[in-house]
Amino acid sequence: MSKFDRRNQARQKQQTKHREHLRETNIFAGKDGAPRIVAVIPLCEDGDAAAAVRQLNASLDIETEVPGEGVVRTDIDRFKQKVQYITVKRDLIPCLDAGRVADFVIFILSPEQEVDALGELILRSVESQGLSTLLTIVQGLEKVEPAKRRPQVLSSLKSYVTHFHPDQEKVHNLDNRQECANLMRSLCTLTPKGVRWREERSWMLVDEVTPPTNEGEFTVLTGVIRGKGLKADRLVQISDWGDFQIEKITAAPLASKKRRADEMAVDDAQGETVLEIPTLEQDDLEELAPEEVMMNDDIDATMSVATSDKRGVLLDDHNYFSDDETHLPQMPKRLPKGTSAYQAAWYLGDNFSDSGSDMEDLDEQGDLNMDVPALPQDGIEGFAPREPTEAAPSEYPQSEMFLDPKPDDEAEAEQLAAFRNRKGDEAEEDREFPDEIELHPNVLARERLAKYRGLKSLRTSHWEEAEDRAHEPEEWRRLLQVPDYKSAKSSVTREALVGGVAPGTRVNIYLRNVPASYLVSHNPSKPLTLFSLLRHEHKRTVVNFNMTLSSDCPAPIRSKEEIIVQCGPRRFIINPLFSQGGNTSNDVHKFDRFLHPGTSTIASFIGPMTWGSVPALFFKRTKPDYDMTANVATLPLKLLGTGTSLPPSTHRVIAKRISMCIFEDYFLYLNQY
Repeated sequence: MSKFDRRNQARQKQQTKHREHLRETNIFAGKDGAPRIVAVIPLCEDGDAAAAVRQLNASLDIETEVPGEGVVRTDIDRFKQKVQYITVKRDLIPCLDAGRVADFVIFILSPEQEVDALGELILRSVESQGLSTLLTIVQGLEKVEPAKRRPQVLSSLKSYVTHFHPDQEKVHNLDNRQECANLMRSLCTLTPKGVRWREERSWMLVDEVTPPTNEGEFTVLTGVIRGKGLKADRLVQISDWGDFQIEKITAAPLASKKRRADEMAVDDAQGETVLEIPTLEQDDLEELAPEEVMMNDDIDATMSVATSDKRGVLLDDHNYFSDDETHLPQMPKRLPKGTSAYQAAWYLGDNFSDSGSDMEDLDEQGDLNMDVPALPQDGIEGFAPREPTEAAPSEYPQSEMFLDPKPDDEAEAEQLAAFRNRKGDEAEEDREFPDEIELHPNVLARERLAKYRGLKSLRTSHWEEAEDRAHEPEEWRRLLQVPDYKSAKSSVTREALVGGVAPGTRVNIYLRNVPASYLVSHNPSKPLTLFSLLRHEHKRTVVNFNMTLSSDCPAPIRSKEEIIVQCGPRRFIINPLFSQGGNTSNDVHKFDRFLHPGTSTIASFIGPMTWGSVPALFFKRTKPDYDMTANVATLPLKLLGTGTSLPPSTHRVIAKRISMCIFEDYFLYLNQY
């Protein structure tokens, strides 16, 4: 490449980067641009988010009334920008909601108190769900005496923050007016990093909620659209309220905004500018496919199960341990001389290269002749007593037969029952002896293991799915199925790129059928967020998550245990199945009974569809009756681990593997010589 070509290529890259920067910052430009959302989160008990906001505004000679908890909007005339602060208390759920929609997150540290367990939980959770641009401040550093200890305290706080976020270069002193002014300059001039999964959707921080006054009216949410364009045909997720349909989207300019003369819109009866209304292709609230669509599949599944006849234990298309032996191959009628019944089972045909002189007909009643002495090839050496070498009587007593002890004695039976009924650490036994089970002597293996089958290889052997249809849940055939995930995801994401109300527009969103209980329990001081769902994200399917259990977790997690998961804008309660990851040719994966600390697994459950790789948080209740919407500044939830959403699959087979040790009773004979 010549010097001219290299220079031209560098110029093109520079221009492309400049256009991307303008596109990212254009939403904040101008007098009517969108405000920069800043979440202020205290990590220590003595942290005060409202006081921190007042100090930041005071550095630019701005006086604004800041509530102790809530959303406040401030105009920064020096930088011609608007900043929208979200001040929260030390409560996990509001902190997660605030960090989810924030362009900048400010953590408040204390020079006197350390970050406790709740503060660290908030720090890890906000980071794991997806964090945009992070800034750190210290509040009350001037109280540290003597003054020469203050640099040491700042260095210690920076070391703590860089442990979680190595890119943090400085901890700003909130008591220094110059540092506060520099921090405000950064908030107004820096381009937020953004969160990938969030920018693929349309989202909004709700400024105002207007409940319906009369029957037949709709609930109205007001805010500024961010991310992609908002479409009225898509469903919206409102924090923990649920999914709702949009009736219409109207413009809601501020009082200072002048309407443009060339604005193309339709005015309704109340004088509002309607920006978009839903079409006939609007998404519905049905989670499952209609029963009529799956009726034919259900009939086919029933017929395939009814015609299958399973005998004994299935091992790679063969059946074993069956009372009915009609399925076994017939033994040949002509066998070589001296062939026992055991050896005859290995001959599958009558084609022998031997001459007919050494062949004999097999007696179907049995080849055991009492008149013929036992031979070694018969496998019954101990059947006939061995002849003594001498005719003289033996000086040893008669041979004794030793048997394995059986629990005939009451004491031994009680000890055996106590051993079987012991309650040990199942998780530790699963780690030491994985997949091992013990069958009770009075239980038949073919009854206990009726649902099991034998496989030569868990990764390559064929799995007969028709036998599993009898055990499927009722709604299994009605779940969303995505045959080609990559193509479907590409189509859905491209659809979200065009159309809809442009980002940066302040709008009123009219929602249908919002329960009155949500409106009554709504707390205006808590941040309320709105996220637009992509097509089909309301449908239910078999969802898979790559889950990693934190090494700080004190105990393993049992499969099917209740877990609270937050995936993107949604939170729900699940009881997942754990299985091993990896790609297999037959799509069969081994079931994990426990998830041990520091290990990873695939968590599968039936839940709403999620497109793309979206980070997920897994929590566990520390209080059984804890309500996630309650205002409790304690440690109600424990962070179990983190994960990422994977492509859904209704054909993924989670197979339980078992290992059995079979013991046989042997008779030991001591013969005299």
